[in-house]
Amino acid sequence: MRVFVPNAITAAALCSGLTGIRFAIGGDYERAVQAIILAGLLDGIDGRAARLLKAQTRFGAELDSLADSISFGVAPALIVYLWTLHQLPSLGWIAALAFAICCVLRLARFNSRLDEIDQPHKDAGFLTGVPAPIGAGLAFLPMYLWIASGVPEFANPIAVSVWMVVIAFLMISSLPTLSWSRMSPPPSLRVGLIAVVGLTVAALLTEPWFTLAVITIAYLALIPIGIVTYMKIRRRGPSPAVPSPAIPVPGVPPQSTATDGEDGPNGPF
Repeated sequence: MRVFVPNAITAAALCSGLTGIRFAIGGDYERAVQAIILAGLLDGIDGRAARLLKAQTRFGAELDSLADSISFGVAPALIVYLWTLHQLPSLGWIAALAFAICCVLRLARFNSRLDEIDQPHKDAGFLTGVPAPIGAGLAFLPMYLWIASGVPEFANPIAVSVWMVVIAFLMISSLPTLSWSRMSPPPSLRVGLIAVVGLTVAALLTEPWFTLAVITIAYLALIPIGIVTYMKIRRRGPSPAVPSPAIPVPGVPPQSTATDGEDGPNGPF
């Protein structure tokens, strides 16, 4: 049962991602996006469940990689293509392919580095590129705005194609991006942060699509901040506040239910 629970959560995330494609085929794009968001939430749970239950296995790692490539690579690409990119049969399909392929390449790069000890970004408490679940969330930004406002310009296939390619590049890039350890607020701001989180949840319940758009834009604004912060840290040497990563045990990788979760913020946003 210890091994079954995290792998069952991973399978549920995969089913949620695939169901998003089914909703998109039926033209229900709101539920399609919600299905991908649910997959992202489940992806953040399964890795923590595996570590809590001490059920990290090679099978779980491989299963999670395959699930993530579909839920956060193939499914978002198809959803956006069925939404608006199909109006440009060639360019739109190439943009969708670029997003899906780059997501798979990112996951492959992450898995290939599991046994590497020398990882400058990770040692400094940063991620390399945009994690796959967040990449899926960023790709939906035009849809958030379109659903929230009803403005047809947000569904412009040329603009959306360019946007998909940009997000694909961010996923496979070597840009240092902030991790949770680097976004830890100082004690003087923690009470205020709790209030912000509560207000964000309330906003998600009342105006979910506008709120998702604001969260997405806020994350994009953090990317240059992460780059500047990393450059400062590299200039003055390793930060003692960030613990060095444990040396991986050959044959027992971290539960992939965190394949991009160990690498990222374990969630879509």
